[in-house]
Amino acid sequence: MKKSISTFLKHPTKDNSNRSANPPVTRASTILFNSMQELAQHEKNIKANKKISYYSYGRYGSSTTIELENILKELEQAYHVFLTGTGFGGVALAIMSLCRPGDDILVSDNVYGPTKEISENLVKEFNINAIFYNPDNFEDLKNKVTKKTKMIVVENPGSNTFEFQDLSKIVKLAKKKNILTFLDNTWGTPLYCKPLKIGFDLSFTSATKYFSGHSDAMGGSLAVNKKVFKKVMFFYKLSGYRMSADEAYLIIRGLRTLDIRLKQHYENAKIVIKFLKKQKKIKEILFPHNPSSKNYKMWKKYYTGANGLFSIVVKSKKKSSVIKFVNSLELFGIGYSWGGFESLVLLQELRTKTKYTQTRQYFRFAKDEHIVRLHIGLEDPKDLIEDLKRSLEYIK
Repeated sequence: MKKSISTFLKHPTKDNSNRSANPPVTRASTILFNSMQELAQHEKNIKANKKISYYSYGRYGSSTTIELENILKELEQAYHVFLTGTGFGGVALAIMSLCRPGDDILVSDNVYGPTKEISENLVKEFNINAIFYNPDNFEDLKNKVTKKTKMIVVENPGSNTFEFQDLSKIVKLAKKKNILTFLDNTWGTPLYCKPLKIGFDLSFTSATKYFSGHSDAMGGSLAVNKKVFKKVMFFYKLSGYRMSADEAYLIIRGLRTLDIRLKQHYENAKIVIKFLKKQKKIKEILFPHNPSSKNYKMWKKYYTGANGLFSIVVKSKKKSSVIKFVNSLELFGIGYSWGGFESLVLLQELRTKTKYTQTRQYFRFAKDEHIVRLHIGLEDPKDLIEDLKRSLEYIK
């Protein structure tokens, strides 16, 4: 019977031996085999990416992580999915698996802070040169491609400022030049956008965010095509970038309601955005809600849905009053990450380098314009609006 994705997410493998509706949590380091021949054959099966129900050693994962891999392979329509202990581990896995001394990597200037940090600071220690391009200018990307370019690293939409790029044009350029492509698809998730189908070689999602949905688990998912599988598997096996069985179980639990939660996050966000559009203190909303905008057109071209994460541009000469606005919100937690049930807020520091953020090279906002990122959770949107309405009064 052919099932829709919504139905598929509700029916992953169950624990038939214990008659549980949920798969078991299998914690393991040593895996036992009946003979050396069986062990050798199983290693060959793993290397050939054949369907398995257990690994040969706990560094790869366990039967619980394999269950999560299989769910995500279906969602991503991928050759294989690698799971990491944190979201950013998936980004590091992609870059460290495939880039070597002497390579250039082209990186969208609006990527997640740690992605920018590994590109700007760590890889240069390995003689890998990171070049940042303007996400709003495809010609800038095109002009920066050289014979040394090994990979193009894209985040779509961009962290905090939500630029949407023309993904097919990037893939077409890369294939013509034999360049690998990586897309951070955490915002859209493979439920709404399938990067490998578009032509990307690697599709990354932070499982910490919407996959988990409950702000209690961390993990990363790196889906790959056949072209890069062996190299990523080689580094994955040696690096130990694996996800624990307990985290995998929690993320499987979250995935069962991914479709329902994303729809509700989006519906709540639309109601809150309708209110925010009328507020004079807010200059711009960074979200594909305006049908006449470039972002909306690129979103409609590649995505089948949206979620609850967006930013607002607050115009104020007093940064302290914007901080007071953020601090005074009662229903919006101040904290990193997003994708959970609770609404969150952060004032983003993008002009200056801090402990957690890197300086942006391409930034179109004035000095008196401040980026505040909001994640609209699963609360009653009427209550969120009342909270925002009261706190907006502090902005001067």
